[in-house]
Amino acid sequence: MATARPVIGLTGGVASGKSSVARAFEARHAGGLVDADLAARAVVEPGTEGLAAVVAHFGPEVLAADGRLDRAALRARVFGDAGQRKALEALLHPRIRAWMLARAEAAPTPYVVLDIPLLAEGGGRATWPMLDRIVVVDVPVPVQRARLMARDGIDAALAERMIAAQATRAQRLALADDVLVNLGSLADLDAAVGRLDARWHLG
Repeated sequence: MATARPVIGLTGGVASGKSSVARAFEARHAGGLVDADLAARAVVEPGTEGLAAVVAHFGPEVLAADGRLDRAALRARVFGDAGQRKALEALLHPRIRAWMLARAEAAPTPYVVLDIPLLAEGGGRATWPMLDRIVVVDVPVPVQRARLMARDGIDAALAERMIAAQATRAQRLALADDVLVNLGSLADLDAAVGRLDARWHLG
């Protein structure tokens, strides 16, 4: 374990309720949640080694006029090109993990939750060896599809494509030490988070 306190990985498919779980953990232990999406933005801020590495590989056309990363231009460069996407991941993923681990080490909380939406897609435990436990927020695919359609105002076909672009439910569940099945209310989900919180406090 890389930190002095337990490090918990949190993941779940699109429209599973993972963000609600993350907020519930943060409400209990402010400063104990580290967000991979925030890390991904931080490591390519102007002046960072991450941004310099991306520009060195992809060229200055991925920079906006203000010197920040032009995410649309970068997406256009890697879209449909597996080699370029892998190159981008090789540049950024180690920096993202290092950024998150540094904040986990500094957290003032009894445990730290790393919110990693694409944990299964990004290599699971092999890529994230610092994780002591993994929590998967889980819903059946038909529920996931219906929630995604309602949330984003999209049709079933697009919802299916968005779900298919991620790891399968089985792949996520194969990583889980703890599963939060999100089929009830927000209060039910919060209570489930509370039970995990109490268990981890007891050690």
